[in-house]
Amino acid sequence: MIRADVVIVGTGHGGAQAAISLRQAGFTGTIAMVSGETDPPYERPPLSKEYLSGEKPFERLLVRPPDFWRERSVDLLLGRNVDAVHPESKEIEVSGGERIGYGALIWSAGGNPRRLDLEGADLNGIHAIRNRADSDGIRADLEAGAKRVAVIGGGYIGLEAAAVLTKLGCKVTIIEQCERLLARVAGEELSDFYAAEHRAHGVDMRLSAEIERLEGTDGRVSSVVLKDGEPIPCDMAIVGIGIVPAIGPLIAAGASGANGVDVDEQCRTSLPDVYAIGDCAAHASQWAGNEVVRIESVQNAHDMAKVTALTICGEKARYDAVPWFWSNQYDLRLQTIGFNKDYDATVLRGDPAERSFSVIYLRQGRVAALDCVNRTKDYAQGRKLVEARAEIGPETLADTDIPLKEML
Repeated sequence: MIRADVVIVGTGHGGAQAAISLRQAGFTGTIAMVSGETDPPYERPPLSKEYLSGEKPFERLLVRPPDFWRERSVDLLLGRNVDAVHPESKEIEVSGGERIGYGALIWSAGGNPRRLDLEGADLNGIHAIRNRADSDGIRADLEAGAKRVAVIGGGYIGLEAAAVLTKLGCKVTIIEQCERLLARVAGEELSDFYAAEHRAHGVDMRLSAEIERLEGTDGRVSSVVLKDGEPIPCDMAIVGIGIVPAIGPLIAAGASGANGVDVDEQCRTSLPDVYAIGDCAAHASQWAGNEVVRIESVQNAHDMAKVTALTICGEKARYDAVPWFWSNQYDLRLQTIGFNKDYDATVLRGDPAERSFSVIYLRQGRVAALDCVNRTKDYAQGRKLVEARAEIGPETLADTDIPLKEML
């Protein structure tokens, strides 16, 4: 039986960073990374952007060159899906019944794309964007002549894909069941701006739209039928409606959790010597009013990985990083700092018509988060306002003649 002092499940950003951080912290024990994928660790954000467009080859997505892992004695056990965790014997069970023993287990399995529960959802030509195979499938359909694309879901993944596909000459229709884009993550100012941008690039948009079914021809999707009976013709559909955290084996083994597996400030689960990081981990965040949240971002995965590695190495560490995110669409770079959960007011800084502005979110009069579009200085300087929970008047925040760094 294979055994390692630390076994890492998942080869995404969190899993890769955990292995890197362990070695950087001086860990000399054995490390094994287990994944159902067959590629070495690679970056995920480009899958809906540069890799999908063909601008960046897969080799440039690799977190590190293949030799890196071998030189640092990190064993990559690829093509193995984890079916069960046995905390009493400190083993995981992978596809085929093979067992792998661990001293400490870092669960960084991320999540699986949420699927449509509708008639026709199993037709060919329906894609998610979560791994390399997903993006390769979309690219193959494009090469085969797909031109009309229905993007189901108006979140960041769907909007990024829509931007890329539009640039590639596709006719894109976005279908969103909420009354505005980005309804779950952004204020109305940002939603309205991105809706206008996509429409200006020729994207058709159906908001407050519910889907009745998907129809196909010869086993392949040919239209998305809305509940009002309108068919949206398409050669391909992309579904971006969130993820389901990949925590089944942990929960079955007795770990606590619901929407993600619960972790403490050191990223420990309720199972002994088992940690969880990244998209699948739920933690109490001071930046969200101490509510338990699950954050899907590279920053969250990286910082959790570092805390876990230091903890395993016996050093004091706790996870309390300010969350940050980004999204690239067309020639727009959105950078977000902070967590706008339960915001009660917004301040618009700059002019959306100039395609360079920030939306500042306030919670009880204090700065909680910023969305910055083509405004990197606001993003960089706004961090200190978020960290300080600064209480600054809306008129001052909106004054672009005053740099944010001068407002503390």
